[in-house]
Amino acid sequence: MSNKSSSSTWAITLFCFGVLMAALDNGIISAALTTINSSFDVSANWGAWGVTIYTLGLAISIPIVGKISDRYGRKKLFIVEIALFGLGSLLVALSPNFGFYLAARFIQAMGGGGIFIIGSSHVLSTFPAEKQGKALGMLGAMNGIGAILGPNLGSAILDITGNWHFLFLINVPIAVILAVLGALKIQETREPSVGKLDLIGTILLSLAVLSIMYGLTNIEGASLLESLAIPDVYGFLLAGIVLFTGLIFYDRSLESRNGDPILPVSLLVRPTYLLTLLIGALSGALLAGMIFIPAFSEQVLGIAAENSGYWMTPLALASGFGAAFGGILVDKKGPILAVFLSGLITAIGFVLFPTWIDLKWQFIISSCIAGLGMGILLGAPLNILATERLEKDKGSALAGLSLSRQIGMTIAPAIYAGFIVRGFNQLPSLFQSDFSKILQKKMESADLSPEAMQEFQQVVSTMSTSHPSSNTDYAKVVEQIQDPTLKEVIQSSVDQITLMAAQDGYGGLFYSTVVIAALVVLLAIILEPIRSRALQQKA
Repeated sequence: MSNKSSSSTWAITLFCFGVLMAALDNGIISAALTTINSSFDVSANWGAWGVTIYTLGLAISIPIVGKISDRYGRKKLFIVEIALFGLGSLLVALSPNFGFYLAARFIQAMGGGGIFIIGSSHVLSTFPAEKQGKALGMLGAMNGIGAILGPNLGSAILDITGNWHFLFLINVPIAVILAVLGALKIQETREPSVGKLDLIGTILLSLAVLSIMYGLTNIEGASLLESLAIPDVYGFLLAGIVLFTGLIFYDRSLESRNGDPILPVSLLVRPTYLLTLLIGALSGALLAGMIFIPAFSEQVLGIAAENSGYWMTPLALASGFGAAFGGILVDKKGPILAVFLSGLITAIGFVLFPTWIDLKWQFIISSCIAGLGMGILLGAPLNILATERLEKDKGSALAGLSLSRQIGMTIAPAIYAGFIVRGFNQLPSLFQSDFSKILQKKMESADLSPEAMQEFQQVVSTMSTSHPSSNTDYAKVVEQIQDPTLKEVIQSSVDQITLMAAQDGYGGLFYSTVVIAALVVLLAIILEPIRSRALQQKA
């Protein structure tokens, strides 16, 4: 094996492990949020900042790392990012109080945010064109598998150790090994820089991204339109838009003076790149839809909460296979076909959730189809489209793509949660309209003793007086029932009403993901002639 081939193998291996580590950590914390909140004695609202601050840190670091990795070298930045992530993980594990914990999570995010971009830009700069798709597919597979399996791994470590600190301490030796091997084995690559680093642009970009992302995280899914009128939403969104507009004017001026802007404005006038960013945002929204699949398995299929994460394993494996397959497909047939097939397969997978799934084996098949489609989109095709025809600024182009995906992942959960909340808000009307019919049918088939029938009359009298209107209210009624058969009949009726509300809420969620996947297909069709003309002009 030649030195160059050996160096490429080492590089892609180390980048894959780095991407997997960062992606796993982003999901691991969800399994321990309640435990962490209890250990610091903070409310769930405050505890959610452990996730929010990480998201904000990612959003800030992504575009900056993309630029400076091009300028100062991807090997150096990989080592710095890994070291920051390891340091942040250690500080999180040793946090003496909640404020220290949040600061440590931010340091973690500043380290974890750029690993995928650095690895992708290294591949695009060093690998031959016919092998880039396969390598990017491997990186995408690690990203997808890590994000989906993170909660599973977190639950397993928490069960084994009983201590949330180990969730983060485990990153430290891995980070040390990756940093040492990266220094020894990765070949340095960089792009020629022009002038000084754009410090003013960097500050403007950081503040703009911080404002927009903070505004988006404050959106409430249950009252989406109303939340847009909250100052913490519209105020920060407007401030971010103003700052971003100022950044564009400033960097356009800098670019005209042959400077090296943090945001290359020339990228933003490329139709292919803009459409790729839009698809990237939609891919983030689709990825966010998968976050709700464990809750769907609990509330619709009745899978125990402690086991729901494990049922994500087929989806994660299918996602990894899809990313690898997508990379090969890009090398053989080009990125547009991969994007088209990804949207089509994902739409088929998601439409099965509300229309077909009744049993667990159907859930596995549907998860695998959705995971396969999403996996194709996670790795190679969008990265290739974002950097096609670029002689420089590949890191910046990939950073913009990652940021657009992060925005999609931030907005979509609020919308999805709104569907679920609205579904469960129908419980009072469902209890009033359907509960008596369902109960009557179950009573007809139940073998109740005379004593149970007498108790049933008492229950009916109690309900007509207290007017229960939610599953919680009915649970209080059920608790007081003495006859086990009668209790089972009424409880199963309550469960059926709750299931109807859950199916309606999750149905809205999954139908919306089908629409998003269809938009990906449509954008792929629109992008094909635009890309073809751009490639012909270059030729």
